[in-house]
Amino acid sequence: MEIVLVLNSGSSSLKYKVFDMSMGAMLASGVIERIGQENAWVNHKVNEREPVRGEDNIPDHKTALEKVLKLLMDEKKGVIKSLDQITAVGHRVLHGKDVYDRAVVIDQKVREQLEEFRSLGPLHMPANLMGIDACHELMADIPQVAVFDTAFHQTMPQYAYMYSLPYELYQKYGIRRYGFHGISHKYVASRAAEILGQPIQHLKLITLHLGNGCSIAAVQNGHCMDTTMGFTPLEGLTMGTRCGDLDPAVVPVLCEKLGKTPQQIDELLNKESGLLGVSGVGSDMRDIEAARLRGNPRAQLAFEIFCYRVVKYIGAYMAVMGGVDGIIFTAGIGENMPKVRSSVCQWLKPLGFLIDPEKNENLPGKEGIISKPESKVAIMVVPTNEELMIAQETYRLTNK
Repeated sequence: MEIVLVLNSGSSSLKYKVFDMSMGAMLASGVIERIGQENAWVNHKVNEREPVRGEDNIPDHKTALEKVLKLLMDEKKGVIKSLDQITAVGHRVLHGKDVYDRAVVIDQKVREQLEEFRSLGPLHMPANLMGIDACHELMADIPQVAVFDTAFHQTMPQYAYMYSLPYELYQKYGIRRYGFHGISHKYVASRAAEILGQPIQHLKLITLHLGNGCSIAAVQNGHCMDTTMGFTPLEGLTMGTRCGDLDPAVVPVLCEKLGKTPQQIDELLNKESGLLGVSGVGSDMRDIEAARLRGNPRAQLAFEIFCYRVVKYIGAYMAVMGGVDGIIFTAGIGENMPKVRSSVCQWLKPLGFLIDPEKNENLPGKEGIISKPESKVAIMVVPTNEELMIAQETYRLTNK
């Protein structure tokens, strides 16, 4: 077996999956939530077995990783006999700045550079680093790989990633568009090319990662040309609780009117806006859909704003690439909300986007083409698999 452990460390959670790369199979998965709280929640699943669920005392990420490794080596609940069977560990890391345009093996120099990126991702980077450090303490001899959410977007041309601010701000502080969800965009674009039976180097694709966080990427010949998220994951589409695109002059006005600090307004824009803020119903599109079907006008408005923003960016990216061969819906909303897909494609019908209503509502399997044969653009659903992408990158780097 060629075992790769994939870790995604959040501020109070540790998600994990275990892959046997010799078979291309996932062996186990799980999550530890509420790390640092009185009763952390453990959920561990090995493919055909009953899940292991329960509470435990998990004060920090090191203890969480110890728990994960113990479960993985358990005679009845696990999938390995010893840590020696783990070939490598792959970490999802939010930010690689413009230093890393691909995954990298973590050595002391890389770890020091990642420390410098903390301020670019204050919500995610500290947690990512805690996961890396915990592995170093408990699995020092096993190679670790950082797979960056920003790396795929580093092929954007300068005119796409620069903001129209004084150039010195870019030089001194690195203020530019970085883009996120890159692991997902790269995976679904590659998988879409396989489904279409064409080399990705010959395709113009638009990938739509629509979940609680949302972003779109223009992928031409396998390279990202532009993406909706920017310096932070706040820019771009309307999201579950994030506002997306906004006139920056709104911020000082809100500071004055509400008597809040810039930091408090940042909290409002990230956690109290988006679908939640407009609808007053919630941040989950399923709740929005149920409310609008009951005649809730604000839920209807939130739904329309969401779809409109998606359509607007698709049109922009078609112009940037000079056309498009396929659009790919992925992530929670993209994969599971046929009404969103049909609404978006209805807006695009004059441009030759013809969705098949039956396939859209009842997609055979979990992935595939949902457009009519006569559609000028292939409309697709491809479930994202960021963990598999991380495992593949990790295995590639550590098996040279």
